[in-house]
Amino acid sequence: MNILGYFQKVGRALMVPVAVLPAAAILMGIGYWIDPNGWGGESQLAAFLIKAGAAVIDNMSILFAVGVAYGMSKDKDGAAALSGLVGFLVVTTLLSPGAVAGIQGIPASEVPFAFNKINNQFVGILVGIISAELYNRFSSVELHKALAFFSGRRLVPIVVSVVMILVSFILMAVWPMIFGGLQHFGETISGLGEVGAGLYAFFNRLLIPVGLHHALNSVFWFDVAGINDIPNFLSGQTGIDAGTAIIGKTGMYQAGFFPIMMFGLPGAAFAIYTAAKPENKEKVASIMLAAALASFFTGVTEPLEFSFMFAAPVLYVIHAVLSGVSVFFAASMEWMAGFGFSAGLVDLVLSSQNPLATKWYMLIVQGIAFFAIYYFTFLAVIKGLDLKTPGREDAEENAPKTKTTEDAGELATQYVAALGGINNLEVIDACITRLRLTLKDRSEANEAELKALGAMGVVKLGENNLQVIIGPQAESIANRMKAVK
Repeated sequence: MNILGYFQKVGRALMVPVAVLPAAAILMGIGYWIDPNGWGGESQLAAFLIKAGAAVIDNMSILFAVGVAYGMSKDKDGAAALSGLVGFLVVTTLLSPGAVAGIQGIPASEVPFAFNKINNQFVGILVGIISAELYNRFSSVELHKALAFFSGRRLVPIVVSVVMILVSFILMAVWPMIFGGLQHFGETISGLGEVGAGLYAFFNRLLIPVGLHHALNSVFWFDVAGINDIPNFLSGQTGIDAGTAIIGKTGMYQAGFFPIMMFGLPGAAFAIYTAAKPENKEKVASIMLAAALASFFTGVTEPLEFSFMFAAPVLYVIHAVLSGVSVFFAASMEWMAGFGFSAGLVDLVLSSQNPLATKWYMLIVQGIAFFAIYYFTFLAVIKGLDLKTPGREDAEENAPKTKTTEDAGELATQYVAALGGINNLEVIDACITRLRLTLKDRSEANEAELKALGAMGVVKLGENNLQVIIGPQAESIANRMKAVK
């Protein structure tokens, strides 16, 4: 597997722990609605809900270790997740300040501050990756009959615990340097203030085509470089991290996405519909309406973005720039809101009573302005450059007329056929909106047939990796594809 393909695999695995955040957002959001002033101090029910949500937020590092180990394992087995947990406990115990002081024979006061921050998502991700690789290597090993009970999957946690002792001693030497580098990166970005937030949003959008935005998000949204924007917002933290110089406005790496996802992208969808040829408007309307509603209510934007990402790359660059401008502007105006899943209406409502939500309603006003900006900009560029957005394509007499179906099982079978058959598929996986595949021979995949089945985009990575963007039903289709004989 090439480096890009491997990072793709890591990015996909990161979505496993991130997927639990909506639970925390809902619990804490309802708690803040019940008691917006006391933050749970004036209502036992509110306190119960807020604390329940905090149980997820406060343990994100463990969730990353477990989730990444599970997500990167070859067969998604629970033994991989258990191995990730074992590995994380070994590393964080051996590298706790007290343990470091005892092992190195130095006073506790001389232990580098970095070891006070060993329980973080970066270490969780690192442990998860190593645990998954060890699981993939040793889960099929058969021991001598006398030790047969410990063969296979039971062997992996034992191997992981031993390997993590070695990893801990390596980290004992290099962790202060790694932590210092991450801290410096976080300080540099946070030092740029609103400009840094805008730059992050710009690159966040640019990385979506290759699926690496999840890795970038972990730096700004979680405690990898000391920024930790989502957990800080949900738990009402100010964003000042004691012992570091990371100081920022909590929510500044989230708020500006609401105007884009709730209003800007629907404006782009309306422009694409307006620019479509008259004979194609009805078909384009159904596609754009579904994608725009998904973006508005849930913040799931990929179905809409992939509709023009490859057909009109210039529009996607404009979209990335406008996303950066929106996040920069919201941060500058200190209009703050946050999310547990994505920047849609559901999360905006849930976060509106959060103690750190500041003039969140102005994000709606900003969004209305961005609807107009997206609509008129996209429409002018589409018509001015005669871009082949949905509904403006040249007619293709020989285009495949694949018969689509509402039945997920039959649709999965059709996707398998369009990808060259089940024997051509080495890895079948999915994230929120895309199939993530490794093919024996990628030339066997018929891109035209995939799009005829409803795929909104196809992304080729490395030599054999392929992503097919099909919307929120991706995981369901992937599971059914695995069952195709």
